[in-house]
Amino acid sequence: MPPEYPEPLSIEHDHPSRELDAGTLRYVIQHVVDAEGTSLTHLSLVLTDHDTVRRLNQSYLDHDYDTDVLSFSLREGPAPSSGASGEGIEGEVYVDLDTAAERHDEFDTSFEREAYRYVVHGLLHLVGYDDAQPAGQDKMREKEDQYLNAVLPAPSS
Repeated sequence: MPPEYPEPLSIEHDHPSRELDAGTLRYVIQHVVDAEGTSLTHLSLVLTDHDTVRRLNQSYLDHDYDTDVLSFSLREGPAPSSGASGEGIEGEVYVDLDTAAERHDEFDTSFEREAYRYVVHGLLHLVGYDDAQPAGQDKMREKEDQYLNAVLPAPSS
């Protein structure tokens, strides 16, 4: 029997000084879910810092380096192929707000938009997209841009 969750979306602001607007987060997430033709069974989104994401990256993926976002499917078995599953998203996404704060200027965007990009990226992994190869990276970047441009104000230059 699958686990029962109190609600389909849980947002945890676990960063000591940075956060994102919960309403905008919900809007961005729902847009991606709808556009990908899926639903939320349960998504736990944790907005956190370098130390937490690095520790998780080491513990669960055996990667000893920083990263901007981690996604963990809570489903048993292989991940669905992008958007093809009739099952809803069931997973956890950890977003490193420190990385967004450090790197947003490099991409000529705001801290918020960079952090929302990480949220979208994590969701795309949970619906089955893979960026291990250049073609997958390009596809994910295209989807990230598409979804961010649809729901957020245009980036200021």
